[in-house]
Amino acid sequence: MSAIVIGVNHAVSNEGRPMTTVQALSRGVLYEHDETAWLETMAELIRLGRLDEIDYPNLAEYLADMARRDRWEVENRLTVLIVHALKWAYQPDRRSGSWKATIIEQRQELERLVSRGALRNHAEAVLADAYYKAIERTAAETGLPAEAFPAGCPYTLDQLLSADLFAE
Repeated sequence: MSAIVIGVNHAVSNEGRPMTTVQALSRGVLYEHDETAWLETMAELIRLGRLDEIDYPNLAEYLADMARRDRWEVENRLTVLIVHALKWAYQPDRRSGSWKATIIEQRQELERLVSRGALRNHAEAVLADAYYKAIERTAAETGLPAEAFPAGCPYTLDQLLSADLFAE
């Protein structure tokens, strides 16, 4: 694989003068050194049709990591949203602007993520697991016993994504 010239490293010479160095790195080293520069390089190579120069092993790893991160983010936001929905429903006297803001933020971000079909399917698939995690967290935060909450998730994904769910 040929080297790619990347980035500028700023340093100070022994005499105290600013100096700039340019580094030449292979695509594999670039992936490890500067992920953003590597992504930009891969995108440019694809745009130029230079597919034989793509760093396929690292690209496959990066895309798999990205998919895992997206799925984790969906499940995490879903869990946090359910925690706050349960607190909102089971502790109406303790409702706060902070809870409401968290509900809105998690709903909006989750909606953005699941607007793509595959992540919506993932959200539907993990809803029950997210609910069980949410029960444990909600019980810890509220002091209510886990048995105080329904055995199964009382919300559908569409209900959780609805702005109406938390209207007073």
